Amino acid sequence: MDKIISLHSQAEAQGIIGAHDTHIKTIEKEFKVKLALRGGHLKLSGSTANINKAGQLIEYLLAGLRSDNKEIGSSDLAYLIANLKKGKKTEQLGRLEDGFTRSFGGKQIGPKTTGQRQYVEAIKEHDIVFGIGPAGTGKTYLAMASAVEALKKQEVRRIILTRPAIEAGESLGFLPGDMQAKISPYLRPLYDALYDMMDAERIEKYIETGIIEVAPLAYMRGRTLNDAFIILDEAQNCTAEQMKMFLTRLGFDSKAVITGDLTQSDLPQGKPIGLLQAQDILRSIKGIKFIYFSGSDVVRHSLVQRIIEAYEKTAQ
Repeated sequence: MDKIISLHSQAEAQGIIGAHDTHIKTIEKEFKVKLALRGGHLKLSGSTANINKAGQLIEYLLAGLRSDNKEIGSSDLAYLIANLKKGKKTEQLGRLEDGFTRSFGGKQIGPKTTGQRQYVEAIKEHDIVFGIGPAGTGKTYLAMASAVEALKKQEVRRIILTRPAIEAGESLGFLPGDMQAKISPYLRPLYDALYDMMDAERIEKYIETGIIEVAPLAYMRGRTLNDAFIILDEAQNCTAEQMKMFLTRLGFDSKAVITGDLTQSDLPQGKPIGLLQAQDILRSIKGIKFIYFSGSDVVRHSLVQRIIEAYEKTAQ
């Protein structure tokens, strides 16, 4: 069976094909179809079922391109393919949106899933937001992007990034080097996201001048954080006392985002999890928003998805 899809412009054709034909190759491989560009048309060849799925995806991508979304990333494509193969309809996927900011390399950064869209909107509208869910859902990355964008727009004067260095315990004082050298391994994921958003020279300058601060949670004690965008990462490793301490640091004109995965706590057995307690105590307080991510919000390389599925089958 063949299907013909009309294209309105060369830009649409390029958006569907992708750089070095990567999108078209991915679609062919995942849906077992053949795609050929002929003038202003895209021809799909294959079985009826496969063409219907691939055609549904391409029409969805075109709708995004025609609503001024100038770029379709590989992560967008991987997410859409995974969900369409699970039987989801395109109307269940929401709108393929523009990014709200760009990485240092110029790539659009924005929500890919319904949960991510709710999360980004909640960060805009609330002073304290909890993002709770599994790894790979973009909790930390989107919070970091929101923080950098807020700094660019001068909505805040500084960014503060923190996480509990639970693995280090009290041994930090015995490690060689200054404070930065001691805690750097525990804060590496935050640095990784930050360096994706800004150039290294600017980050170093901002850290030197205090515009960006990256520190373990223990260093937040006794402070009042005004005019800042504060991200607490790996909050499932906070004790109840640490969580209360952090939340009461919030000052005027500040915003806090707390991220964590309640299934991945490294706290000792029987130690109350601060994130779990905060969820129970603060759920009904106005100005605080809890966003819960699920497996459908995981945006990963398709091969990683298959690896996860293989391990899950083995564990059953």
